[in-house]
Amino acid sequence: MSTVDKMLIKGIRSFDPENKNVITFFKPLTLIVGPNGAGKTTIIECLKLSCTGELPPNARSGHSFIHDPKVAGETETKGQIKLRFKTAARKDVVCIRSFQLTQKASKMEYKAIESVLQTINPHTGEKVCLSYRCADMDREIPALMGVSKAILENVIFVHQDEANWPLQDPSTLKKKFDDIFSATRYTKALEVIKKLHKDQAQEIKAYKLKLEHLQTLKDAAYKLRESIAQDQEKTESLKSQIQDLEKNIDNLDAKIHNAEATLKDLRKLEDQKSTKTAERSTLFKEQQRQYQALDEENEDTDEELMEWKTKFDERIMLLDNKIQKMESNQQDLKNEGSAYQRKLETYIGEIGKLQRDAEYLVVWKNERDSAIQRLYAQLNLGSTPNSPFSDEVSLNLMNQIEVRLMELDKDLDEKKKSNELKLKTAWDCYMGANHRWNSAEAQKKAKLEIKSSILKRLEEKKIDRDKLERQISDVNLSCLDEREKNMQIDMDRKKKQLDERNFDANIQQKQHEVYAIDQKIKVLSLERDIIAGDAEERMMLSINKRELENKKKQHKKIIDEYKDRIRGVLKGRVPPDKDLKREITQALRAVQMEYDELSTKSSEAEKEVNMLQIKIDEINSNLSKHQKDMDSRKRFLEARLNSLDQQSFTIDSYLKVFETAKEKKDIHKSKYNIADGMRQMFDPFERVARAHHVCPCCERPFSAEEEDEFVKKQRVKAASSAEHMKVLAVESSNAESHFQQLDKLRMVYEEYVKTGKETIPLTEKTLHELNEEMDQKSQAHYDVLGVLAQIKTDKDSIETLVEPVETADRLFQEIQGLQAEVEGLEYKFDIRGQGARTVEEIPIGAKQFAKCKRYMEKDLQSIQLRWHDIREQKVAVANQLHEFKKAEEELEHLAEDKRQLDLEEKHLAEALSSLFKEKEKLLNDYECLKVKLTQEYEQQHKLRSSYQHEAEALSQTNNKIKGYYELNKGEKLKELLEQQSVMESQLLSCDSKKQEILAELNKSKDLMRNQDQLRRNIEDNLNYRKTKAEVDALTREIDLVQDRIMEIGGISKFEGELQKVSEERERLLSELNRCRGTMSVYQSNISKNKAELKQAQYKDIDKRYFDQLIQLKTTEMANKDLDRYYNALDKALMRFHSMKMEEINKIIRELWQQTYRGQDIDYISIHSDSEGAGTRSYSYKVLMQTGDAELEMRGRCSAGQKVLASLIIRLALAETFCLNCGILALDEPTTNLDGPNAESLAAALLRIMEDRKGQENFQLIVITHDERFAQLIGQRQHAERYYRVTKDDHQHSIIEAQEIFD
Repeated sequence: MSTVDKMLIKGIRSFDPENKNVITFFKPLTLIVGPNGAGKTTIIECLKLSCTGELPPNARSGHSFIHDPKVAGETETKGQIKLRFKTAARKDVVCIRSFQLTQKASKMEYKAIESVLQTINPHTGEKVCLSYRCADMDREIPALMGVSKAILENVIFVHQDEANWPLQDPSTLKKKFDDIFSATRYTKALEVIKKLHKDQAQEIKAYKLKLEHLQTLKDAAYKLRESIAQDQEKTESLKSQIQDLEKNIDNLDAKIHNAEATLKDLRKLEDQKSTKTAERSTLFKEQQRQYQALDEENEDTDEELMEWKTKFDERIMLLDNKIQKMESNQQDLKNEGSAYQRKLETYIGEIGKLQRDAEYLVVWKNERDSAIQRLYAQLNLGSTPNSPFSDEVSLNLMNQIEVRLMELDKDLDEKKKSNELKLKTAWDCYMGANHRWNSAEAQKKAKLEIKSSILKRLEEKKIDRDKLERQISDVNLSCLDEREKNMQIDMDRKKKQLDERNFDANIQQKQHEVYAIDQKIKVLSLERDIIAGDAEERMMLSINKRELENKKKQHKKIIDEYKDRIRGVLKGRVPPDKDLKREITQALRAVQMEYDELSTKSSEAEKEVNMLQIKIDEINSNLSKHQKDMDSRKRFLEARLNSLDQQSFTIDSYLKVFETAKEKKDIHKSKYNIADGMRQMFDPFERVARAHHVCPCCERPFSAEEEDEFVKKQRVKAASSAEHMKVLAVESSNAESHFQQLDKLRMVYEEYVKTGKETIPLTEKTLHELNEEMDQKSQAHYDVLGVLAQIKTDKDSIETLVEPVETADRLFQEIQGLQAEVEGLEYKFDIRGQGARTVEEIPIGAKQFAKCKRYMEKDLQSIQLRWHDIREQKVAVANQLHEFKKAEEELEHLAEDKRQLDLEEKHLAEALSSLFKEKEKLLNDYECLKVKLTQEYEQQHKLRSSYQHEAEALSQTNNKIKGYYELNKGEKLKELLEQQSVMESQLLSCDSKKQEILAELNKSKDLMRNQDQLRRNIEDNLNYRKTKAEVDALTREIDLVQDRIMEIGGISKFEGELQKVSEERERLLSELNRCRGTMSVYQSNISKNKAELKQAQYKDIDKRYFDQLIQLKTTEMANKDLDRYYNALDKALMRFHSMKMEEINKIIRELWQQTYRGQDIDYISIHSDSEGAGTRSYSYKVLMQTGDAELEMRGRCSAGQKVLASLIIRLALAETFCLNCGILALDEPTTNLDGPNAESLAAALLRIMEDRKGQENFQLIVITHDERFAQLIGQRQHAERYYRVTKDDHQHSIIEAQEIFD
């Protein structure tokens, strides 16, 4: 186990940078004493910095930790800490850390300049120095000491400013405990293992996919090899078949060649014959057509007919030229007439516009005249001439109106300026009055503030005067004078007695008495040394007695507090202490079984109720759904009925509407069928009447007139019946369509009726049954819950007893053990004859003698002090009397000032009242004037605006009239009317010319048509003769070709033979191609499979598959191991945390009960909660047990309780975690502790040192300025010397070793 041996400090804080201060750490106790500011805490800071590398809090990055260069009078100071310690392996190691602080121009620079570890080589015995970076050094030293850095920082070497960290905020407490438990590190390890397990699971999936892929490739490679072997065998057999087929095909090709040559010749002849036959047939048909088309067959020769044709062509050409010329003239006249017509239409449109403008001109003049007369009357300009006005008169009148309007504008502006001037004058009067009122108000406020300050000073002076008066009244001056005189007399008497006595003789006598007392002290010390061997057992006896009494009180307190509850649980009886826990446990077990059984029944009943509720909700949902469906179908049907019949129908009338529509459809269809039958009779009747000349119905003979009349009637009826049929067809179609639409709604109506009469009643019935069952089940569930609540109440009451009963049982067992130990020790001391006298009782005699010695030296001093006290009291009373008189005078002055201010305030109030009335009157006058002037101005402005609006309208009308005259529209209208008459005469002349040309053109065209007919007759004769000659020539050629075909033979014979040979050849060729195709497929497959086998994916496929299989299996095994490791580490962490927390809380509870002397807190503990399911993260808080209540200590405890709780928690953590390091440093542990608690803390530390006295490496380092506490723990059996830290004349800290009680 590791310990610290010695430490050198140089240039740290107030330690001299030139001198070395060395401190040796003793076992088990190193006590460091000194006044505040001497540098005691610096020792703890140096220990912590050496071991962890952490600077103390508020060190300003090391600037305030190193000795300040300004204090040393240097620009640079160096500091060094050298610590020698034993590692957990019992090896000596020296840690050296050096620092430097340099004063720059504007700042100081801190630097750690050296970090060295020195050790001794076990083989050579030489010193070995290893230099480290600071970070490496900070990791190395905790590892050598066998504890974590968090333990060193938060448990072993804790700075005074951070000593109360267990009661800081939850986040800080969680961080500290996580570091102490190394929870973060192990949690990260768990996360890493979990992540690694997850990653490897992903890898396993990937490996499985790869293995499946390789298995597929391996199987594919095997199939490819098999396929190559089979295809090679089939290829060889196909090659022999192909050779035989090729020979047979060559023989058949020769036969086919001969037959095809012969057949080719025959087909050429047949083609010639067919071509000529078809050509002859076409020409023969054309010949017959031409013969039929001839008007008459001419007997002239062909030459004569050609001559006639040439003459006709010349005559027709001349006639055609004449017709074209007349048509051209006719078109020109037509275009000229169209142009005249367009111009005429344009003139008519413009004339209409100009005539409309002339009409508007009359209207505008009337409007202008009426507007001028209206404005003249409104503006009072006098009378006007009689209307209508001429343009000059109207212009003159309008100018007069504009001049009048300008005069009105000028009047309006003058009115506005006059109003503004009046308002400004009124406002200035108001502002003057307001300014005077504000000034008076400000003076009044200032007087009030002065008055309030005077009143405040009066109250203060009255309080001071009353206080001085009470103090003076409490003092009896005459008594003080008398006491002063008596004390003076007594002091003179004492001085006289001292003068009269022989001082040297008395001193010598006192020295003899002191010597006698010293002899008695030596005798008592000898007695103490004799029984020193039993000191431990005597201390143990006293501790056990106190602890026994405490535990009996705690046991009695618990039993008295819970006696009534125990009687209630155990039916009125309280069992003996030894059987209490067993009976309470049995009662709890019985109630727990009953509770579990009822909980099961309750959960089952609740499940049934929930299931029924789900069913009810589902049925309610279905019911509402059915009702919504009914409503939607109802609305749909009613909307469709209303849209079809254009009437308001309800759904109940659907069947009636449907039957009505069906009847209408049948009636319209019957009418249409009857009408159609009648229409079909008209045609047969007419045919019978025309064919047989009789009546079709009665077979009466018709005369010609009767027959015509009958047919005429039949045709009229047929025509009327056709119209009637169309109407009936439309009506029948509409009725059919209406019925079909209603028929489509029939399914919706049937679903609506079925839902309303069957589905909804059945659902409501089911819902009623389920509700009844729900009520029954709910009632049963409520009954079970009632019983369960009663049982739970009993169970909770018993459970609340479990912990106090366990505590009482544990205390009873401890009482039994302590009772046996106390009886054993007392019996042992009785046998020795020494009694049970404790070590603390022995030095009492020596202390009494020392007290007597000190009393003799202080006798005279006490009388002098009392005399001086009385003199000081007298002077104080005189000062108070002087202050009282001064206060009275000040009160009179302040009262006079107050009266003067009251008078001034009264005058100001009267002035303010009159000023306020004046101000309000002026403000009201201003507001009334403003409203009046504004109304007058608005009325004039409104009237002016109306005049201006009418003048603008008059101006616009006049502008329109001017525009008409400026555009000369009247003259344009006259010109256009003249042009219109001229254009109409030209259009009539053009039409007469067109009629003359048209008559002549018609005559020429008739003549042309007659010439064309004669010419066509000649051409038709010539064409007919030519076609007849061609038909005769083709007939002869066909006869010659037919004779040659008969000589060669028939085509059918050669075609039959050729077909047989070709079919055989095709069969053999097909077989050959099949064989070749099959062989090429096999060869292609072979080359393809070989190429596939050469691909990279099939290369070494068997080896790759085997390697991947091994990799998958090994990874799966490793992943299973990771899972086991994760679970094992997780369980170990939980077990370790719970075990350590239990051990820590046990130690904390024992130390608190041994140390704390108050009655408000029974014990304290650290409570840890898991922050979330599935996590290993805990939150911590310090709880205190006060009776039955368990409260969080933070924010509820005093400063002393906070210090004591933090010390006890650190002691418990050191006891639990510092297995390899027995060091514990306490810096000012008695801060905020009262006397009893400080003494009990000292006793607890003594017990710890006694318990650890057999442990070689236990070191307790205590730093305190409390001399009493130092005396309590600084006993010679624990340490022979202690250290005192002081400051020299240069204010440098020095460390001095002194003997205990020396």
